[in-house]
Amino acid sequence: MFRPQLPDTPHLPTTITTHHQVQTPAPSADRPLTPYAGAVAAVVVVGIVLTALLAAVAVTAISVAIAAVVLRSLVSNANRR
Repeated sequence: MFRPQLPDTPHLPTTITTHHQVQTPAPSADRPLTPYAGAVAAVVVVGIVLTALLAAVAVTAISVAIAAVVLRSLVSNANRR
């Protein structure tokens, strides 16, 4: 009485049809890839330079923040004396 009953589902035929397609290679434009090598190298170099500049700005900002905290503590200690 309390056992679940699944509804009866019709069984569909299990025939599998496969279509074999032969892929032909794309026609080449008879261009060597050497012109793209220069562009890729330029993009990589620009990316490295921009990353280095970003790292330099971050290090400079951290050092300026540390110097500001030190100077503020020195000035506040001098005013208390």
